[in-house]
Amino acid sequence: MTGQPYAVCFSPSAAKVLDTLPEHVEDTAWDVLDAAAGDPWGFRQWNADDPEGEAVRYAAVGQLSLTYWVNRPLRRLTVLNIVWLG
Repeated sequence: MTGQPYAVCFSPSAAKVLDTLPEHVEDTAWDVLDAAAGDPWGFRQWNADDPEGEAVRYAAVGQLSLTYWVNRPLRRLTVLNIVWLG
């Protein structure tokens, strides 16, 4: 993808989870989100059986997973959920 990266926003529940993560896990979450902002479709679709849900994506690294929604018109990613199994 070329152009400006997408802006990253958080749902209220995802923001609360981000605030409770250990620093090294939060750094990893931001690294994943930086990659997603540069190429929002670079991570797999949350539910591949849903043809209308292509904008909901799932990114996982080790014990950390993030679910985000890609808003094309506003060039924004909204993080819906963060799960850390640590």
